[in-house]
Amino acid sequence: MHKKFTIILLFFAATVFAQKKPLNHTVYDSWESVGVKQLSANGQWAGYTIVPQEGDTKLYLSNLSTTTRITVDRGTLLKFSADSKYAAFQIQPQFATTRMDRIKKKKPEEMLRDSLGFINLTTGAITKIPRVKSFKIPENAGDFLVYQKEPAADTTKKAKPDEPKKENKEGSDLILRNLLTGIDRTFKYVTEYDISKSGKQLIFTSPGSKKDNTAKAGVFIFNTEKGTVKTLVYTKGNYKGFIFDEDGTQVAFLGENSPEKSEIKDYSIYYNSLTLDTAQVLVDNEIDGLPAKWTVSGDGKLTFSKEGTKLFFGIAPLKKAKDTTLVDFENAKVDVWGYKDDYLQPMQLKNADKESKRSYQTVIDIFSSDPKIVPLTDIKLPEATIVKEGDASFVLASTDYGNRVQSQWTGSPIRDYYLVDIKTGVRKKIISALDGYASPSPAGNYILFFDQKTSLWSAYAVATGKTTVLNTDSKVKFADEDNDVPDDPSAYGTAGWTEEDKQVLIYDRYDIWSFSPDGKSAPKTITNGFGRQKKITFRYEQVDPEARFITRKDDIWLSAFNNDTKENGFYRTHAGDSKNPELAVMAKFKYSNLIKAKDAERYIYDKGNYTSSPNIYVSTDLKTETKVSNTNPQQQTYNWGTAELVKWATPKGYPSEGILYKPENFDPVKKYPMIVYFYEKLSEGLYNYIPPAPTRSRLNISYFVSNGYLVFAPDISYEKGYPGRSAEEFINSGVESLKKNSWVDGSKIGIQGQSWGGYQVAFLITRTNMYAAAWAGAPVVNMTSAYGGIRWETGMNRQFQYEKTQSRIGASLWEKPELYIENSPLFSLPKVSTPVVIMSNDADGAVPWYQGIEMFTGLKRLGKPSWLLNYNNEAHNLELRQNKKDIQIREQQFFDYYLKGAKAPVWMTGGIPATEKGKTWGFELTDDKP
Repeated sequence: MHKKFTIILLFFAATVFAQKKPLNHTVYDSWESVGVKQLSANGQWAGYTIVPQEGDTKLYLSNLSTTTRITVDRGTLLKFSADSKYAAFQIQPQFATTRMDRIKKKKPEEMLRDSLGFINLTTGAITKIPRVKSFKIPENAGDFLVYQKEPAADTTKKAKPDEPKKENKEGSDLILRNLLTGIDRTFKYVTEYDISKSGKQLIFTSPGSKKDNTAKAGVFIFNTEKGTVKTLVYTKGNYKGFIFDEDGTQVAFLGENSPEKSEIKDYSIYYNSLTLDTAQVLVDNEIDGLPAKWTVSGDGKLTFSKEGTKLFFGIAPLKKAKDTTLVDFENAKVDVWGYKDDYLQPMQLKNADKESKRSYQTVIDIFSSDPKIVPLTDIKLPEATIVKEGDASFVLASTDYGNRVQSQWTGSPIRDYYLVDIKTGVRKKIISALDGYASPSPAGNYILFFDQKTSLWSAYAVATGKTTVLNTDSKVKFADEDNDVPDDPSAYGTAGWTEEDKQVLIYDRYDIWSFSPDGKSAPKTITNGFGRQKKITFRYEQVDPEARFITRKDDIWLSAFNNDTKENGFYRTHAGDSKNPELAVMAKFKYSNLIKAKDAERYIYDKGNYTSSPNIYVSTDLKTETKVSNTNPQQQTYNWGTAELVKWATPKGYPSEGILYKPENFDPVKKYPMIVYFYEKLSEGLYNYIPPAPTRSRLNISYFVSNGYLVFAPDISYEKGYPGRSAEEFINSGVESLKKNSWVDGSKIGIQGQSWGGYQVAFLITRTNMYAAAWAGAPVVNMTSAYGGIRWETGMNRQFQYEKTQSRIGASLWEKPELYIENSPLFSLPKVSTPVVIMSNDADGAVPWYQGIEMFTGLKRLGKPSWLLNYNNEAHNLELRQNKKDIQIREQQFFDYYLKGAKAPVWMTGGIPATEKGKTWGFELTDDKP
């Protein structure tokens, strides 16, 4: 009886699996993901968005006490009021409508625009307002909502088809709504605005109107308590960058009223407080302390110090105006590359716009009787960090000046660090030639820095000038224990500081250590060594984004990752303890960060794994939780899959691991084709959800698994100088280990990789014939020609990649030419017998696309089955969705032909002639052979 019952169950399970259909390429658009999520301050409401890959987002508001849920179609940009009584959001036009408008080539001003929605959370009443450009809710007050309408479309005059769109310079209506009374106050012709955190002050600017003589130009501030408007500036001009101090009693902004056609604008900084009737010019280009031929920058950011006594802003060298007498077509256009230049020309050109807008940190004491500015940085000392929220007596400045050329082959710059006195501008160098990084403590008592060459953390005491090395006697490493690039290991990082800079919390691989920055007490682990003992990596989870310190008395949350099982979860502990952390949850899921309600002990997060679509949960302790979303219920109708951790030993005896994905209806009696996908290390993602999606370049794992493939993702560790052999050592041995299983068809194994993975694909097919098909995206095949190339997305030279980072040669081309040749697949292409598709795009900013051309033309000459896909004007990884969809079909057809014996598509058998480009895509299946 028992045997019969077992047979019936097995038959039933097989029948259920058989009824589930495999994924196809039409499912992508509707597949959902979790968008933004947040809690109201009192923790009673959860707001979140669910986003399809293509289509209309849905916003949900869930009452966590009554389980009432409000749905807002196309809602986004949710904000709760500080008192948790209201919520506001934008409502986007329907995707289908926007799509049709684009097909009809409507101009932006003719298309539907976003609407504003806001809801009374007590009554559930929703108000919707069309054509809203933006909205703001005061951070610390719940009485007001301010929003700006889209400018009205000008229907009286039609622009010519080739006529550029004219900028609306008259602004639009700004409406302040009192949420308690429902009364609106409208301000017309507004171009920019802001509201204080307290909601008591609303500032805005208007250029006036040519059509309305009553409209005044200038800057105005509205007192929401008194209902009064104060004119701050009476002059028409360009005013922007409004910023209030912490209390909302002071405001500053940038302004200029230069002639409209002037190329170079003359900016000043305006200031106003409650006691002043109008705004005063706080800083202009005549002020004491401004260097000769420098000016106030219109691109600089204004920042009040926390106490509101100082204002930080930017200055910049005067720009040189264009010579309008020059005739464009009579002058040469040339880039001059000089060997003494700090940066290569491509990098300069890439950053030209950013550099033209660069400003240099400067400060003014607002209440000084002798107003002058103090420049804190300049061209040779360009970077500065404000300390103690601007209330310290100094800023931390740094520069890589004099060390920039060598970053061409080192990758990371060497920097000097200075303390710059805010009152005098006097600079004191405290760290020289640091290969690492430095940061100030929150209270400004110390400068913490990590030296990558020595793997040492040190603390510089600002008061005494003494430097204390923190981990000099430690037996534990605080830098990457598994570092396998030919560079010094990087730090694991820091969790933060305890109150008043008493202790700094620093990570090792597993645990969190508490160090006294003055060295007067011995370091201790606040996780009690529990992490290393259990192979669990603990990291501080900051649930209060505004917290400057980690309190030693209160509980703190730790995220946790088990390095052996790949499980994730959370623990709690105290920063002042040396006890084992208390387990809250550890499970076979991938968790997002925790988001806490501001005024309540309630958290919102999402979790999922390979078999469970991520959903949103709320909890007070993470031990019990409430699920509030339900994404992708349609997944249950498809043959999905499972993910499991596999381990093996390489030929040299190195332990390794990887992920094996199997179809949900896996039958150990059958034989399955397998695709091997790799990059470096992927096993940490064992519990990641992988939606079926047209990917930018990586293997569409869920699709292939659903369609009867095994997918194997092995980890790789590298030996300096031999990246190709290392890939061979780990990948091939992992495949051989799996081939011992009867359900793996060893004659039908493919490999796929992108970028660094693409390089490894290209290398492997020159070393073995065990793979029946290969797909290499953006591969480097000739390290000798790629070595001196440019990464066009940044303008950086590629030398550093080979000498210090991912390509792992560890020497220059002139020092070890033999390693560059050995690791270059191009020189071994005659050994290739594996059919291969290469994706190499002509706008690739990371890998020179001629690398793919070198591979393809070599294989073509040798008569090897090969194809090259060049997605026009596309990047290193595909950006356009239509291209992503296209490559999914081609990849499926390619592997189906070689690994499943399916028919070949026309694009593989006959190609697509240039005369047919854009008319046919060659997806039709044929009986012809490639």
